[in-house]
Amino acid sequence: MTQKRIVWFILGFFLLATILHSIEYYTSFTLSHRLLVASRLITWAWLVLYAIRKKSLTTWILLSMVIGVEIGLNFPEFAQNLSVLSKIFLRLVKTIIAPILFATLVVGIAGHSNLKQVGRMGWKSILYFEGVTTMALMVGLIAINLTQAGAGIVLPEGFNQELPEAIAQSWSDVILHVFPENFVKSVYNGDVLPIVVFSVIFGIALAMLPEEKKRPLLNFSESLAETMFKFTNIIMHFAPFGVGAAIAVTVGHLGIDILTSLLKLLFTLYGSLVVFIGGILLPIALILKVPVKKFFKAVSEPVSIAFATTSSESALPKAMENMEKLGVPRKIVSFVLPTGYTFNLDGTTLYLSLASVFVAQAAGIPLTIGQQILMGLTLMLTSKGVAGVPRASLVILLGTAASFGLPLWPIMAILGIDELMDMARTSVNVAGNCLATVVIAKWEGEYVEPEGEVNFD
Repeated sequence: MTQKRIVWFILGFFLLATILHSIEYYTSFTLSHRLLVASRLITWAWLVLYAIRKKSLTTWILLSMVIGVEIGLNFPEFAQNLSVLSKIFLRLVKTIIAPILFATLVVGIAGHSNLKQVGRMGWKSILYFEGVTTMALMVGLIAINLTQAGAGIVLPEGFNQELPEAIAQSWSDVILHVFPENFVKSVYNGDVLPIVVFSVIFGIALAMLPEEKKRPLLNFSESLAETMFKFTNIIMHFAPFGVGAAIAVTVGHLGIDILTSLLKLLFTLYGSLVVFIGGILLPIALILKVPVKKFFKAVSEPVSIAFATTSSESALPKAMENMEKLGVPRKIVSFVLPTGYTFNLDGTTLYLSLASVFVAQAAGIPLTIGQQILMGLTLMLTSKGVAGVPRASLVILLGTAASFGLPLWPIMAILGIDELMDMARTSVNVAGNCLATVVIAKWEGEYVEPEGEVNFD
């Protein structure tokens, strides 16, 4: 049986299950509980068959979400025993944070963005990156405050998730916390921001050394980064178990109502990303007279790769090739794209600002506009350098929540749909960085639009 036919069977049984459940919940008719369960299980059975035929990690993660919901609904007590799987997954993910931040930031600064060598292109790129990511941050904050996706989640009695205590900090405590007292201590405690500050200063110092002095450390950092990417790929094979267990625990604890808020969060993210593309990136392209149609053709394949793999790193080679075909000089492409992967994470910044406020809303912790902006600016710093790692935004969100005294249980809920959100934000990261290469080339006066049709395949 072909995959296309299996998909039609899945859609058909899913439609049937949806109709039966709608009749049960929204009309006066009472249907057999066994009939409702059977309609779901048949649908999931076809989904399992599709996952086996597809052999895709993304498909298995999506399937695990479905299985997790089913376990949480039908076996809520048993679902709580699965929390160990989600905790194992989160612990494995947390081990990535320090080495990947250190390695990618050092390589990004010392290997690609030596401002003394690249001159105007360096400060223009950083200025553009920070301007666009700031706008992405504001779009995310406005969107989540409008939809209030996290508000109204009520913890049932007996909810035994351990929540960290929120300790009040003065402004001086917040500032001091940014600067590392001991790098190893920051790594041990999982303090993201001090790790970033140390890595940035280290990268600048390394860039100031002569080539023969900095090359060994730069090679080490590049090897460390590549190793951590492979390490992440290994961990991601455990992701279906961790994600499925996380959503099973969440639904078993909170019931199906939490999924309503999660869907609101998902739609808020997709809607705000569309607004960001149409309201920020498109006007930039039109103002600078970027050939929009050709640009769309050039980025369609890299964006598709990023969407499918949830990793911008996998889209980098094709993105660089297509930007050169679009008329951007190689020297600009080779500088702006890798640097943008460290400093220009539009989709990730928007998501993190939105998700962090969602966590506070779900926990019933009111945040002032000033606190939200401070949290957003912190997220802008801590998210640098992780574009190549699938679902690395989850790691950054965990670290920031702990730094601001927010509970972790809403993040465990977000974990259930993080795969779907990662697809969108990673795609926007790639599109934003591709546009940045054209913007800098235009700004430098070195962009030459290709004549006629261009083959981007």
